[in-house]
Amino acid sequence: MQFIPGFFVNLSGKMETHDKRKCPEHLSSEQCLKMLLPVKDALDILSGKWKLPIIISLTFGKKRFKQIQREIPGITPKMLSKELKELEINQLAERHVYDTVPVSVEYELTAYGKTLKPLIGELHDWGSKHRKKIIAGSRRVKELV
Repeated sequence: MQFIPGFFVNLSGKMETHDKRKCPEHLSSEQCLKMLLPVKDALDILSGKWKLPIIISLTFGKKRFKQIQREIPGITPKMLSKELKELEINQLAERHVYDTVPVSVEYELTAYGKTLKPLIGELHDWGSKHRKKIIAGSRRVKELV
């Protein structure tokens, strides 16, 4: 894709004007998409109802399957198993099988998974501020009514 200020040539070779609402002028649409890709990847890995609660549970150390399940109300064993497998695939958690009778299995965050702690902290801080803002706003709306 060739860049001409105010215009760009799309993949089909057609010249188009730059839409400033979509992307900074100095970047092509393709470059913008490349910039958003890491955010999309992170959201794909962490999105869903259960991923963050599982990760947060594991931030407190090694846990057995049933411990994790008890700490996360509403999660089924099938869903927990699926989510833990995905966390393993993405190298965020690891599974340790111990040769005991019966067999013991523990899960823990990998060193890479532990890099999510600051991000989770930031999400917590933002969520707390957002909750307060929304609650304060809804009180003001009720007062006006």
